[in-house]
Amino acid sequence: MAGRIPEPTHRPRERVMLVGAEIFGQDNLLSMDESLDELEMLADTAGLDVVGAATQRLKSPNPKTYIGSGKVEEVQALTEETGADVVLFDDELNPRHQRELEKIFGEKLRVLDRTALILDIFAQHASTHEGALQVELAQYEYLLPRLTRAWTHLARQAGGGGGGSGAGVGLRGPGETQLEVDRRDIRRRIDQLRGDLDKVRAHRGRHRARRKRSRIPVVALVGYTNSGKSTLLNALSSSDVYVADQLFATLDPTTRRVELPGGHQALFSDTVGFIQKLPTTLVAAFRATLEEIAEAELLLHVLDVTHPNVDAQAEAVLETLTEIGADHIPMLTVLNKIDDLPDLDLVDDALELFPGAVPISALRELGMPDLLDALTEKLYEAYTPVEVDLPYKEGALIALFHEQGQIEHIEHTRKGAYIEGRVPGRLVARYRPFQINAEIEEIEEES
Repeated sequence: MAGRIPEPTHRPRERVMLVGAEIFGQDNLLSMDESLDELEMLADTAGLDVVGAATQRLKSPNPKTYIGSGKVEEVQALTEETGADVVLFDDELNPRHQRELEKIFGEKLRVLDRTALILDIFAQHASTHEGALQVELAQYEYLLPRLTRAWTHLARQAGGGGGGSGAGVGLRGPGETQLEVDRRDIRRRIDQLRGDLDKVRAHRGRHRARRKRSRIPVVALVGYTNSGKSTLLNALSSSDVYVADQLFATLDPTTRRVELPGGHQALFSDTVGFIQKLPTTLVAAFRATLEEIAEAELLLHVLDVTHPNVDAQAEAVLETLTEIGADHIPMLTVLNKIDDLPDLDLVDDALELFPGAVPISALRELGMPDLLDALTEKLYEAYTPVEVDLPYKEGALIALFHEQGQIEHIEHTRKGAYIEGRVPGRLVARYRPFQINAEIEEIEEES
């Protein structure tokens, strides 16, 4: 029909106003301004256009609105001035903050926090069944305490991967409100998702057991989001893992076999990048995936050496590793993207900050021979002294010590084998539960 305006092929990007607060005494890895810069990158990844920002320094969060009432009025005026559709807070809002702010801003403005934004990005990038289950679980666990009558429609939209099983509205019991029905349905769906993910976890456990029997060591690539882990995996394995210059471009885990010097091999596993203020719901939901890291024999910590906050990013990664119980695993640090440095002398400065690290460019494949040599030494040549009591039911570990370790003294008792010797650094984590000196250290710490 003549004169008809064609419909847009893409939905227009929503306009977002950022809100950051610096709480007195709160220990953050990034400054408020640096954290807002990162939030802007997250917003862009999620398909939002940032039109402005407001900040405030507080002794403590306002119990009703997180920021002060005067700042709320200022934000409201800025949204009217800029035509913003969304107000995005840099920290996770509690359910009361969310409700009060929605009342004040009204229906024309959506209120989101950093956690909700990251969950949305994860939902966009989950390309496997496992990833979709993990994200949907995290979404529902985030949504449940925030559910109000105004939010009930969101309960049916969250995740998008439910396939209609459990997320829809069921039959009401006597005297039940619609809100109670929705809450009950969400709890049922959460239970179902946890059950499905437990099956995934068991399946992954069987795969890991087979890998251990194969004697091929597993190296887990860890790092801050957008540090270049997937690019490095492609360079090491000549594979084609998806790579993009955006946060959380790779969500689902990928494992590739890599040939090392001396005829050795290793399996390299790449998984989700870390970030400061990583939502606890995501850490819990991705337990099955993150166990891939906790069960590795070596961590390859990839750092973007060009980032102005590389030290804070490294600390955020180390904190997350501690949270998932992987901080005891041997680690090799890689300084990536050296080709983007304005002056290669800056590499020496970075090496002072991260001694023992290997400088590389995964994109240009610079420094790869040095990296492969360092990996081989860590996995196969560097030995660590251990003293262990291995019960006979751990026969596989006893055999592994004979095959790949250096036994200095062994005694067979009624319960098992007492061994003093040395094992490759990559195997230390396997023997840690049986180490005698580790048990002594624990007793000394408790006393």
